[in-house]
Amino acid sequence: MRHSNGIRRAALATTAVMAVAAAVTGILPGTAMAAGTTSTPPPACPASALQVSAWQAAHPPVGTGTGAAVVQFTNVSQKTCVLKGFPTVTGAGNTPLKVTPTGKAAAVTVRPQGKAWVKLTFVQVQGEGDGYCVSGNTPAAYPTMVIGLPNSGKHQVALKDGWWAQCDNKVTATPVSAVEPS
Repeated sequence: MRHSNGIRRAALATTAVMAVAAAVTGILPGTAMAAGTTSTPPPACPASALQVSAWQAAHPPVGTGTGAAVVQFTNVSQKTCVLKGFPTVTGAGNTPLKVTPTGKAAAVTVRPQGKAWVKLTFVQVQGEGDGYCVSGNTPAAYPTMVIGLPNSGKHQVALKDGWWAQCDNKVTATPVSAVEPS
């Protein structure tokens, strides 16, 4: 019996030492951790890694005079990267639009051929060919917009289904998202 109790005590002592070591080092028994390794998040997507396209949103916000567009960023590189933040928006001819952010920005990891999106909402031009702005301002129509993302460059993009037409030089923007808006 003494022999059995001695083994039991030794096993308990070994278990206790391993538990203390795990608590101090953060490494569980039976796992290995290479010296100097850390979990590094992927880098920001460089402009050259992104292909950008845009189209009118299927579901603009409720209310008259409001339009929306979806901007898609596709990672065309061979490396996973991260997009984060709210876009800057500039009309062709270097006309910056005032961007009002909506929602909370979070990092979106984009694998090769993966996609991320932002949704832009703006005051639409009213009327037909001689459009007008309800505010009385002069309407603006752009064949392309320059959409920028923090640490990921600026991208000139045309709408697949028309021109960017808006009033008041302002836009509301969602942050980059892993979920396609409609």
